[in-house]
Amino acid sequence: MTTELPKDSRFRILSLDGGGAKGFYTLGVLKEVEATLGGPLCDKFDLIYGTSTGSIIGTMLAIGKSVDEIHELYRMHVPTVMKPWLPSEKTAKLAELAVDIFKDQKFNAVKTGIGIVATNWVNETPMIFKADAGQAHGRLATFVPGFGCTLAEAVQASCSAYPFFKRKTVKTAAGDDIELGDGGFCANNPSLYAVADAVQAFKIDRGNIALLSIGVGIYPTPKAFPLGLTWCLGKLPSVRLLQKTLEINTQSMEQLRKVLFGDIRTVRVNNTFAQPEMATDLLEHDLRKLNILRQRGRDSFADYESSITALLM
Repeated sequence: MTTELPKDSRFRILSLDGGGAKGFYTLGVLKEVEATLGGPLCDKFDLIYGTSTGSIIGTMLAIGKSVDEIHELYRMHVPTVMKPWLPSEKTAKLAELAVDIFKDQKFNAVKTGIGIVATNWVNETPMIFKADAGQAHGRLATFVPGFGCTLAEAVQASCSAYPFFKRKTVKTAAGDDIELGDGGFCANNPSLYAVADAVQAFKIDRGNIALLSIGVGIYPTPKAFPLGLTWCLGKLPSVRLLQKTLEINTQSMEQLRKVLFGDIRTVRVNNTFAQPEMATDLLEHDLRKLNILRQRGRDSFADYESSITALLM
């Protein structure tokens, strides 16, 4: 596919943060965005970027799925993926989900520009799966959409939140075996990368770019497990450390975006919820709580409705 500047000269970007099960919040926001724009979001955005859970949602949007379809898949599968204790079990469930959704589709299946952020574990650098050669920042002659990988492989890589999931090894079209970790380690908020593609690769005038950046919400830390659950107590600090790492990364990327691209029209939706009953983390698997996160996402849209409408319509 080749991305062209839309007729109204507005280049619309949708950027979706990582955050595991908290992606239910993202889906709540997107439900309202989709209704406001009146059609599939792959037809409304010129570039969709996603990290981790944002990569799953973003890729499904890019192949034409509705927000309701994505929510139903999340409702069915997220508890199953997040509930197992062992990383091997979580990883197996994630792989099953990715293959079930995307089958063996490759990057020629997407209907708009896309960026799926993962982390090259050995080189400690970003690895971003893209469909359009127009997004290349170099080595254009050897560009292969998605490095030759499937959508399922790219999404699994972006979601490989080590140590709770095993890292993902992919084989590229060049024959290289590359070990990948969660995209949140380099850009849990991928909006900076998305804008860089628009400005530097696509050569879109900054005044023509409209960025909608959606997070997963900010919540209190869950209370510790009962003392009898020694295994859980042993893992809890790791959950909190990963959560803190991703949140720091998210805020750092947002601060840097404001410094470098503060002139670009942007709406950022990522509300904070301080109530104790909202305590959760990226491994949440209680559907009741996840439904509340989705409701809070819809509420958050209402806080920004006029700004989002002015940005995108």
